[in-house]
Amino acid sequence: MRPPETSGSAVSAVDNPYVTIVLPCYNEQDHVIDEVERICAAMDDSGYTYELLAVDDCSTDETLARLREAEPRFPHMRIKAFHRNGGSGTVRRIGTQEARGEIVVWTDADMTYPNERIPELVQILEKDHAIDQVVGARTSEEGSHKFLRVPAKWFIRKVAERLAGQKIPDLNSGLRAFRKSVARPYLRLLPPGFSCVTTITLAFLSNQHDVHYMPIDYAKRAGKSKFSFVSDAYRYILQVLRMIMYFNPLKVLMPVALWLIGIGLVKGVFDMVTELFYIRTNTITIFMTGLIIAAVALLADLIVRSRGDS
Repeated sequence: MRPPETSGSAVSAVDNPYVTIVLPCYNEQDHVIDEVERICAAMDDSGYTYELLAVDDCSTDETLARLREAEPRFPHMRIKAFHRNGGSGTVRRIGTQEARGEIVVWTDADMTYPNERIPELVQILEKDHAIDQVVGARTSEEGSHKFLRVPAKWFIRKVAERLAGQKIPDLNSGLRAFRKSVARPYLRLLPPGFSCVTTITLAFLSNQHDVHYMPIDYAKRAGKSKFSFVSDAYRYILQVLRMIMYFNPLKVLMPVALWLIGIGLVKGVFDMVTELFYIRTNTITIFMTGLIIAAVALLADLIVRSRGDS
């Protein structure tokens, strides 16, 4: 249950909050305080004890100065400043590791996510202990390069659903809440960039942790997007494959192996019929390649099962 936030427990609420909100900030000077105000107002009204961990990722504008200036107005805000740019994944990983709360919330400072609904995500986790993560599933796409992002994200999501074996309404939403105790073993897997949100989703799903999806609106971002379509889309699909390989390599490798073995067997029969019991070299190559991939898949699966860190 959440700790009550009363005047007599004000010090305890700061030192031992129930919720930690990790807010990556990079060149958000024009709207970061508006976002802080929105988050703190919602959390103050909710009654949950909380801390807002605002992490400046070595901004080149006045973001950090604006946060420092506003700090006295927000007693629940804690500021951390990086001396070099580490990426949103690095911010979220370190922020989660340093979180004091039992529940950790990830969101962005660009005004895109309905951060006034953060208490709703926390409430779902509080009421249902079978759920380990709540994701704000976006009902629309308002990002840059929309005509490219929509089909690309749909394809990546379908690949992830196929490999994870379940529906994923939103694979890379930046708004989510989860139990820190459950997420702790997977934090070291987080990459430094945007695909960290994909990683934490797949880590939970691949290890049978229940993930709940809450529909949310998604607004046009304030300021300039840091998303690069080509490089970030490539990293997303690479991270999907990497995570499934890490937790369930048979899902990726064994279908390829079985297809190659099957093609090799069929082609071998065809060669023997048409070439008078002669099997072509490329047929043997296809068949042996399938056997090698199958052996690698089984070996990788053995390593995963004996690793004991999931």
